[in-house]
Amino acid sequence: MIELLFVIKLLVAITFVIGLSILAENVSPKVAGILSGYPTGSAITLFFFGLEVSPDFAAKSAVYNMMGLTAALTFVYVYYIASRYFKRFNILLSSLSAITAYFTVVSILNFIEINKYIAILIPITFSFLFIRLFKSIENINIKTKAKLNYKILFVRAFFAALIILVITSVPKFVGPTWAGLFSAFPTTLFPLMLIIHFTYSKEHVHTVIKNVPIGMFSLIIYSLVISIVYPLYGIYVGTLISFGAATVYLLVYKKIRSVLDKRELKRLSKIGE
Repeated sequence: MIELLFVIKLLVAITFVIGLSILAENVSPKVAGILSGYPTGSAITLFFFGLEVSPDFAAKSAVYNMMGLTAALTFVYVYYIASRYFKRFNILLSSLSAITAYFTVVSILNFIEINKYIAILIPITFSFLFIRLFKSIENINIKTKAKLNYKILFVRAFFAALIILVITSVPKFVGPTWAGLFSAFPTTLFPLMLIIHFTYSKEHVHTVIKNVPIGMFSLIIYSLVISIVYPLYGIYVGTLISFGAATVYLLVYKKIRSVLDKRELKRLSKIGE
């Protein structure tokens, strides 16, 4: 059973990280940034919490996972700031700064008495805050794509596999509070940022970061639904329902964004006339 879980976690990690990195290269870092907020890493973590411990444990962890998203948003913000100012060892120092910021915020959150209302309000507030803070970042597409080979694919997969395996081992050593907070660690986003930063430039990473808070709302919805449906329907049906809710958000956002973009183009065309 342990060996099977190891293989599953490894394969899922490889799929998500490689998929997002290829999406960033062939579609845009903007789209990858939005979808990186889709419940991937946290979904994997919470699912295995439910499978390895219990659905109730995973449901309680999901509430703290929502709070932990505040730390995840702080993670990307600090990475953005650090990558702008460090001239040498940019990726290393940006990563260390972001990880330090994440665990600092998580440590503070651990002392806050949390209920579902607080757990929803705080990450939503921070998401809107970071959308505003990232407003000035320019969306830049990747023009010259790296040629993929087995070595590059292996390196891309390694980071996600390592991080997810570490984080999903947390509930064996800590309670649901810390487990939930740790489960919000950007397990797929962080490797994606490293891949894009190392392969291309910090400007491309900034495009990913700019769009993370938008996608983060889908993860808030996912964790909220998990906290409700896991005890009622179990981890398999509960996961499907939660993914459905998160997907509906992204589809609605896409539709609204499309309407707003059309209105903006129409406005600009009138000005040009």
